[in-house]
Amino acid sequence: MADALRALRNQIAVVGVGNTQYGSFPDISDYGLGAQAFRAAIDDGGLDKNQIDGLVCCRIPYYGRMGEILGLDPRWTLQMPPHGRMSGISIVEAALALQTGAANYVALIYANIGRSRRVNYGGEDSAAFWDPWGFTSPGAAHALMFRMHMERYGTTTRQLAEVSVAFRKHAMLQPDAVMKSPMTIDDHEASRPIVEPLRLFDYCLINDGAVCLILTTADRARDLKKPPVLISGFGGRDAFKRGSIPNFDPDFWYAETRDAGEQAYSMAGVGPSDIDALMCYDNFSPTVLFSLEGLGFCKRGESGAYVEGGTLQLGGKLPTNTDGGHLSNSYMQGWALNVEAVRQLRGECGERQVPDCEIVQYVATAPCTRSIIYTRG
Repeated sequence: MADALRALRNQIAVVGVGNTQYGSFPDISDYGLGAQAFRAAIDDGGLDKNQIDGLVCCRIPYYGRMGEILGLDPRWTLQMPPHGRMSGISIVEAALALQTGAANYVALIYANIGRSRRVNYGGEDSAAFWDPWGFTSPGAAHALMFRMHMERYGTTTRQLAEVSVAFRKHAMLQPDAVMKSPMTIDDHEASRPIVEPLRLFDYCLINDGAVCLILTTADRARDLKKPPVLISGFGGRDAFKRGSIPNFDPDFWYAETRDAGEQAYSMAGVGPSDIDALMCYDNFSPTVLFSLEGLGFCKRGESGAYVEGGTLQLGGKLPTNTDGGHLSNSYMQGWALNVEAVRQLRGECGERQVPDCEIVQYVATAPCTRSIIYTRG
């Protein structure tokens, strides 16, 4: 199996990316936002929409309606659940479909109308068995995990603030980002508690918006408008045995992240020291610390010290979430982070560009962990 996956190295490319603005758009449906992102990705790749014969929809209610609106009759279609961890899964599934010939060009479309429709992630809208113990939202579960990390390893909230501060600085350089106000570590520490020890600036931003990526085979990609960005490696591992509390793991998904990372590194022929930029799922800021340890950028328990002094900022040792991430750009559930990976490798990021960027890693540390290595084509 490992040999079969290594044979897929650099065989699939991202050739078009697009996104809408992010904010509150009560007069636009998720289908309308998805169509905007699709058109932007088609234009970005210099493609004719009639070339698209594969369609992946995520957080869009009905794939058939999306295809009708776009005027597509694909050969291969996949509807994914709305969970954020589905972005990496979707890209891997699309790559496999392309490699087998099930499709030639796959459009992956994600849309979210959570802000204008006042969608809550948890609370009374999702009452569950664990509510009396405070597990009323993913934020509560991550707060408990970070408290565990603090008690085990001495990690502090000021160290955690380095994540939010770095991503806010990047968002200030990203035209589409929602949050533009400067933030310091002291600002983070002074923000109101939500579920202690997490504060306001540790939480992602729920907004309306949409993202689209278009994938094809590397040989087809050579003749298109933009230089291809290759998928050089990917890996995954799910954590279902101890998943009775959603979005909570007392081990921080360490083993799963390590396994997914090792698979991706082995397939791509690289290691953590080769990564020029990291796109890390940041539904809550502690997830970034858990990811850094699982991927091997630092030893277990040392992520707090690792991020001190601007490690994750542009110009630092490991520029991370250079578009502002979920904490300051918008919560597009991993999809926009993959778009940012593509744009970094193309050299299209202007003031937030990582110099000489050749290898970018994406990771979503979650009950379904996935990691993808992108390289310049």
